[in-house]
Amino acid sequence: MAEKGKPLRMMAEAFTDLSKCIASQSGEEAQQIQVGAFSSACSHVSPLFACLGIAFKFAELDYVAKVEDLADASKSVATLREMIDLDIEGNCVRNAGSHTRNLLRVKRGIDMVKVLFDHILASGYVLLLRLNVSVLISP
Repeated sequence: MAEKGKPLRMMAEAFTDLSKCIASQSGEEAQQIQVGAFSSACSHVSPLFACLGIAFKFAELDYVAKVEDLADASKSVATLREMIDLDIEGNCVRNAGSHTRNLLRVKRGIDMVKVLFDHILASGYVLLLRLNVSVLISP
């Protein structure tokens, strides 16, 4: 288990655990991702938004709200597939606030953070980043 106060390690461990869970499934079960496990893993991404500064505060708040919605949905729906199917049946996939739309927003938030950090690493600003987020990644 990752040490408390180490967000990057906690995030990596949560997504590794989620990946192992998916890899251990077979057949139709293989595409069944638990909503609770997914939202828990995603909740570890939000500290990365804080590293991006005040300009990303709204994105962070929006991301956290969407992840919390998925966590709440996990109380009544077991898998992401089931959650999406229920929204399709209710004809509310594209409605603001639907679980499926929130899932899409969470995915886009993760994609955005990935792209931004990829650019930071590629641009040579790693030292600056390392100094600014040393609390996040200190050993």
